[in-house]
Amino acid sequence: MMRRLAIASVLLAAGGCATQDQAQKQQGPTTKEERMRITNQPPFDLAVCQSKPLTLPQPVNQGVLVGAMLSIRPEVMECLVDPKSRGGADTTRVLVKTTVNDQGGTHAVSGENLTPEGTTCVQNVVNARVPITALPKGAQPVESESSFIHEAANSPSVKFGINPGSDFSGNVRLAQSSWCECYAGFGEKTAPILKANVDLAKGSATATSITFDPVGTPEGDQLAACLQAKMMAVPAQLEVDQLKFPYRFVHFNSRAAQPAADLPPELRFFQLELVRNQRSAEAAIAFGSRANAAEAYDAIVTKYQKTKDWKLVDELKAKCKALVDSAQSWVNAIDSQLKVDQATLALAQELKAKDPAWTEVETKTQVVIGNTEQDLNNAQKRLAADQGACPKERK
Repeated sequence: MMRRLAIASVLLAAGGCATQDQAQKQQGPTTKEERMRITNQPPFDLAVCQSKPLTLPQPVNQGVLVGAMLSIRPEVMECLVDPKSRGGADTTRVLVKTTVNDQGGTHAVSGENLTPEGTTCVQNVVNARVPITALPKGAQPVESESSFIHEAANSPSVKFGINPGSDFSGNVRLAQSSWCECYAGFGEKTAPILKANVDLAKGSATATSITFDPVGTPEGDQLAACLQAKMMAVPAQLEVDQLKFPYRFVHFNSRAAQPAADLPPELRFFQLELVRNQRSAEAAIAFGSRANAAEAYDAIVTKYQKTKDWKLVDELKAKCKALVDSAQSWVNAIDSQLKVDQATLALAQELKAKDPAWTEVETKTQVVIGNTEQDLNNAQKRLAADQGACPKERK
């Protein structure tokens, strides 16, 4: 199952990258038109605003750690939006190696094209979001490695020095993660796409005017009002007399529990990929939790077989119930993952009807669904076996 989690992520990346490229174009300026084009308006994942330490099953094992690292992907990728976090190459690779033993644990962050600022940002995210508790005395150490790949052309990125409008846009985008109070009302929903009309003037340290197009919903208009106030404080610098341009806020939410019906189909596809990553995280953590419950049940069974102490029966029942419950949670997590996969396939087929280029994404998504269905079948068999292993009451 752990291997399939990685494979599915890679397969779906093909669709995600194509969609992200439509959400933002981050190529360097090569022509006058490119130098005039306003860039630095990549999507923002509202999951960044929901950061809190994960509550993980104890003791942690490899499945739990894999799931934890999948879960914090939004925050890690947000670190890499900032050009200060990345070197000059187009691709940045981050490696997080976690080691846990009976003395405690550490997360070691390294990477390629990762600057000291980027390393510090990711290290702070990992330390805050994935606290490590020492394993029981004498337990075998646990190690896990997780990687994150950021591509400047396809992943949310900011690049300064293109033109004043792009620089202002870049400052807005980098500030979004500190404007979380504006997104407090969205929770597990995606926020609407917003369009701000920006007016910069020579000699003014900030925008002279920012107005938003009407959103049409109370919560959307409230969000626009909050963002407008924040944008008015963003520094601006202009050498020509005046510059007017639109800023388009595109929002995703990796932890959304509701479909993003208001997003255009291409962006909805990418939203589904982000949600799928979180479902994979939940499945991996549930897999690790079931492994812990199985180990605990095996230990009490062994003790009972050696001692035949009837006083252990209640504990046998309790631990077997915990095992069954954890197996059921694992089944439920994979089933939730499968539903996202199926929604992704349906959307890919809808997009393919308009553009044959989506055929490859459709094919790869079908492979992912096949793998998820196999994982679900295996988990269901494991659940049935766990249920059959519990002590039976005699009437």
